[in-house]
Amino acid sequence: MLLCASHFVLHSQNEFKSGNVLLKGGNLLTISHGDMEETDLLIMDGKIAEIGKDLNPPRNIPVLDVSGMYVMPGIVDAHSHVGLDAVNEATNPITAEVRIADVINPYDIALYHALAGGVTVSHAMHGSANVIGGQNQTIKHRYGTQDPNELIMEGAARTIKFALGENPMRVHGEGAGIIPNTRMGVETVIRQGFDEALQYRRDWEKYADHKENGIISKPPVYDLRLEALLEILDGEIMIHCHSYRSDEIYMLMQVCKDYGVKDLVFQHVNEGFKVAPELAEFGAMASVFSDWWAYKFEVYYSTAYNTTILAKNGVITSVNSDSRELIRHLYLEAAKAQRYGQLSDSETLKLITLNPAIQLGIADRVGTLEVGKDGDVAVFNAHPLSIYAIPQYTFVDGIKYFDCTEDPPDMRVLIDISDDLNNFMELQSGRGDHECLH
Repeated sequence: MLLCASHFVLHSQNEFKSGNVLLKGGNLLTISHGDMEETDLLIMDGKIAEIGKDLNPPRNIPVLDVSGMYVMPGIVDAHSHVGLDAVNEATNPITAEVRIADVINPYDIALYHALAGGVTVSHAMHGSANVIGGQNQTIKHRYGTQDPNELIMEGAARTIKFALGENPMRVHGEGAGIIPNTRMGVETVIRQGFDEALQYRRDWEKYADHKENGIISKPPVYDLRLEALLEILDGEIMIHCHSYRSDEIYMLMQVCKDYGVKDLVFQHVNEGFKVAPELAEFGAMASVFSDWWAYKFEVYYSTAYNTTILAKNGVITSVNSDSRELIRHLYLEAAKAQRYGQLSDSETLKLITLNPAIQLGIADRVGTLEVGKDGDVAVFNAHPLSIYAIPQYTFVDGIKYFDCTEDPPDMRVLIDISDDLNNFMELQSGRGDHECLH
């Protein structure tokens, strides 16, 4: 049933809606310029405008006293599926033409739960059923909007999901009896896809040459899938690849070298520690679990030191959730790297701020507290790497989307059809069956 937008209401009490706010007297964890105690942060028009002590805000700017609290950049999750109506287009080993942007669900309560964990940005990803899946979408958690387009983060890098190993093998080889049924089949699917795209380009170039020389010929059939594969080869779309085993990780780097692909981020990458120098040499990045493994055979072996080994080898590394539950406490997931690998506070916080921002091509916008960057901020009652830390406020573009003390218990976006349901049905009753109202 279709209802007009006025029937949707968000139950929230939010004083700070203008994108302007002064956070007063907090302990700032800037990530890029060290820590600043008892320092103010002014956000104007959704951007960080000034950082310093005893700032005087312009008239009518709301002030929030965060004395004794810790203020850090909004957390960025480099691997998530929250806010989506669909994840896998599992009908072909290659579905590069589909887009996660088309299935964003702004009513997903998990978006609010993420905000309650200080997460302001997530990388909404296609699933791992296909060797080459769909195009991902980086979103901002502007929860409460009814327009899915308002969640899309403007200017984020274009990315696409690849997957190695058991998932595409099981879905297509075991499930449909088609390639890939083995790990060598996974590599073949990638190479065949790239080769087909290059031939597609040559066909268009040949057609353009014929046209320029007055030769009448039939143009190639326009193909969105091959167009997307060409954009990968041209460096316009960055690969984010589901991976576990070191041999497969190394394989994809070799394939990318053969085709001149340079933008590569490995997701999960549980055995990345085995090929950390090779990842660094290639310039590949890694987005990892803190301590998830042994939940299926190909990921039977890993280590809680994976994050640290990758980081110490010069690999830009992030810690992600891939979970509606873990996204709520990514700050503690990052802290595990400090527990096992003795990373510094700054190195640890980079795992969930600056580093994932780099991996998503948005480091010029988020990931650190700097003048000119987006007003995406998380405020904690204790240091965010402490087991006692609890998020208190979360701001996106200077707008408060989470308040630990003021938000009502139920923050779902509800549908209230009680007032106008009868009027709606009466309005539709005069229309023909072709309107598909049943």
